[in-house]
Amino acid sequence: MKMTATELRRRLYQVIDQVIKTGETVEIVRRNGSVRIVPETRPSIWDRLEVHDVVRGDLNVDFGEYWDGELEIETT
Repeated sequence: MKMTATELRRRLYQVIDQVIKTGETVEIVRRNGSVRIVPETRPSIWDRLEVHDVVRGDLNVDFGEYWDGELEIETT
C-alpha cells in the first residue's frame, strides 16, 4: 500500500496496527523519495486462512455404486 506522509501522520497508529496484523508493507511517499514500514516478522499464511466447511454429506457412503475403482483416462 502506498500513502503520503500527511496521510501517515493522520493514521499512524492504524497503519502500524495494520502492518503488524497483515504483514503488508506500507510505502510512504514524500517529495522525491519513499520509505517503507515493514513488519519485523511476517505472519504465517496458515494463520490468515479462513475456516470453510468443505465436506458435506455422509463420509461412510459405499462408493461402489458410483465408481468401480478403475481410472478413466481419455486419450486423443
